[in-house]
Amino acid sequence: MPTDKSQTTVLVTGASSGIGKETARTLRGEGYVVYGAARRVEKMTDLEAIGVTPIAMDVTRDEDLVAAVEQITVETGGVDALVNNAGFATYGAMEDTPIADARYQFEVNLFGLARLTQLVLPHMREQGHGRIVNMSSMGGRIYTPLGSWYHATKHALEGWSDCLRYELAPFGIDVVIIQPGSIETEFGDVMVPPLLERSGSGPYAEMAQEMARVSRKAYESGGGSPPAAVASAVSNALSARRPKTRYAVGKLARPLLFLRKWAGDRIFDRVISRMA
Repeated sequence: MPTDKSQTTVLVTGASSGIGKETARTLRGEGYVVYGAARRVEKMTDLEAIGVTPIAMDVTRDEDLVAAVEQITVETGGVDALVNNAGFATYGAMEDTPIADARYQFEVNLFGLARLTQLVLPHMREQGHGRIVNMSSMGGRIYTPLGSWYHATKHALEGWSDCLRYELAPFGIDVVIIQPGSIETEFGDVMVPPLLERSGSGPYAEMAQEMARVSRKAYESGGGSPPAAVASAVSNALSARRPKTRYAVGKLARPLLFLRKWAGDRIFDRVISRMA
């Protein structure tokens, strides 16, 4: 990556709130040329005021992705670093979740970012450098009750990123995975109502009600780490001469990833059962 940040163009998706907004704000403050993409453009006026260029984008609409990359190419020459942050969580019992909802979860969390990555790679290959930062989760390596479809997308993203890292290394392009833990964002507010709608009554009701309580506590003020912690990790991933392949950051991320790696399935099951 160029050492002159003012000559480095970064595209951050999901920039209208939470981690994406804080990442766009942080990178712009460090001198990068930053484009922030999201469906809710009206939520990015504060970013626009500090020099971030907002772009309307739904990552499931190919025409939005193509238009965004074309605009950036015309204005700056191309995307030098892509932060694939847009995503959400579908929670509810696997049995209760319509397959259409599961497919949409994959469209947003995997296929949309994959298509956007395809579009920015020709420029990166041509110039001989670039950086792809994929916002996974500690949920890309662990699991929690009633999150089968969400965890499936994040596990897939981790494997996809590992393959991509190997494919792109000969072209000077780095692929980095960020694994946030519990972060104070809209995540809980967005996750809990659909969870209860799908599984709040019926055979999974008791588990769903408890997961809703735990989730609200985890993502409320004081329950997790601030989005700035993740933004700092993204900044480090972009500025490092040789970035790590993975950055685990935020409350619970490191201990749960460590436990999952070394404790085995049954012990991890018991730990998660006590937590949720």
